[in-house]
Amino acid sequence: MKTTKILFLLFTLCFSLIAENKKNVLLIPVDDLNDWISVLGGHPQVKTPNIDHLASRGTLFTNAHCQSPVCNPSRASMMTSLYPESTGIYFLNPPIKSSKVAAKATVLPQRFVKEGYHVAAAGKVFHNKENKEYFPIYGGSYGGFGPLPKKKIAPYVGHRLWDWGVYPELDKDMPDFQIAAWGQEQLKKKYDKPFFMATGFYRPHVPQFAPQKWFDMYPIEEVQLPKVISDDLKNISQYAVDITRLEHVAPTHEWVTQNNQWKPLVQSYLACVSFVDEQVGKVVKALQSSPYKDNTYIVLYSDHGFHLGEKERYAKRSLWEDGARVPMIIVGPGIKPGQVCNKPVELIDIYPTLLELTGHKADPMNEGNSLVPLLKDPNSEWPHMARTSFGPGNYAIISEQFRYIHYNDGSEEFYDHKKDPNEWNNVIANPEYSSTIKLHRKHAPKNFQPILGNNSTGHKSFKAAEAKK
Repeated sequence: MKTTKILFLLFTLCFSLIAENKKNVLLIPVDDLNDWISVLGGHPQVKTPNIDHLASRGTLFTNAHCQSPVCNPSRASMMTSLYPESTGIYFLNPPIKSSKVAAKATVLPQRFVKEGYHVAAAGKVFHNKENKEYFPIYGGSYGGFGPLPKKKIAPYVGHRLWDWGVYPELDKDMPDFQIAAWGQEQLKKKYDKPFFMATGFYRPHVPQFAPQKWFDMYPIEEVQLPKVISDDLKNISQYAVDITRLEHVAPTHEWVTQNNQWKPLVQSYLACVSFVDEQVGKVVKALQSSPYKDNTYIVLYSDHGFHLGEKERYAKRSLWEDGARVPMIIVGPGIKPGQVCNKPVELIDIYPTLLELTGHKADPMNEGNSLVPLLKDPNSEWPHMARTSFGPGNYAIISEQFRYIHYNDGSEEFYDHKKDPNEWNNVIANPEYSSTIKLHRKHAPKNFQPILGNNSTGHKSFKAAEAKK
C-alpha cells in the first residue's frame, strides 16, 4: 500500500515538474481591432492602458499584417499557417475542412493537444462553430455579437449587425465581460500539465455597442475624426474602388456624412476599444496573479484592421493599411521588455513562433516564419515581406517602408510610408520607385487556388468587381 502511494506521489510530482518546465500559451485575439491603440498611435484620443502595459512587457510588432481582411479566412490562415491563396479560403466561408489543402494541416490548438497540453478556449478564436471542433474544452461564445436591442439604435437601416450606440446598461451583460471572467477562472486552477488557452474577444466588431461609461470617455463634441483628404480615390483604379464597395453591407461614406454619423461611429468604436482593453487587462492580471506568470507566453493580436472613413469607406475588406494592418504583441519568458519591431510580419508567423518558443518541432506545412529571431533582436536581418489577399489576383506585399498592391484587373498601387503614412499618394507610375516596385513584385504569390464557398459578402463583391472589369 505504501509503495503504491509513493509511486502515485512520484508520478504526480513528475507531471508537476513537466508542467513547470514546459511553457504555457495564452492567446488573446481581438475582433476587428485596427491600430487604434495608444502604443500604435492610430487615434490620438484612444485610451488602452492595459494593452499598452502588455506591450511594455514584451515585443510590440508595429508592422504586422493579416493574410485576409475578413474574419474567417484570416483566422483559418493564422490557425493553419497557410495563405488563403494556398487553401482557397478567401472569404467568410467555407470552414477549414472544406479545403483539401487546409484539411491536411494540423490546426494550432490541435497541435498542442498532440503535445500533451491542456487546451481550452472561450469566445471567438476560430470563426463560428470551429471553436467547438478544434478546442477540446470550449467555454462558449457567451452570446457572441449580442446582446441586441429589439430595435436598432443607429439610423442605418442596413444589416442587423451594423448598429452602434450605448447598449446594454451593464458591463456584465456583454459577452466579452463573461469571456474575461471565464479566463480569470481558468487561470486560478491548478494544472498537472502545461496549458494552451485562448480568450477571443468580439468587440470592437459591429454592432459597436458598449455601456454608457465607455462612451463618457469620449464626449461626442470632442471626438476627433481620422485624417482624410478629398478625392482620396482619384489615383486608384475603378476595380480597386469596386472590390471595396460593391455588394458590401457597411454604410457608404456618403450616407455617413449626410446623416451626421461619422462622429458617432468613431465614438462607438473608441468606446468598444476601451471596453475590450479592460477585458484584456482582467485576463492578463489574472495570469500575473497565478503561479504561471513566469512560464507563459502571451500573444495578443487582431484578425484584421478596420476603416472608419479612411479611403471614404467603413469596415474591413481592403488591402490598404487600414484594412490589413493589425496589432501584435508577444510577451513571455526570455523576451526582453519594451522591444519594438518594425519588420514586416504576419499572423501566419504566430504558429511556427509558438512551436519554437515552447520547444516543439516545426511543422513542415507551415508557410509562416518563426519570429524568434526578432524576439531576440527586433533589428536582426529579416528577408521576408508580408502578404495580404482578398480573392485571387488581389494582393498586397508589404516591406518595412512600402506597400505594393496588385489587383486582378492588372492595376497597381504603391505607397511610400516614410513620405506618405496615410497612403494618399499612389506612386506606382513614379520612375523613382521602379526598382523597388520590381523587388516587391517578386514576392507575389505564384499560384491561386480557386475560390471555395459561396454567397458571402466577399464572394459577392469579388464577383461584382470581376463583372465590371
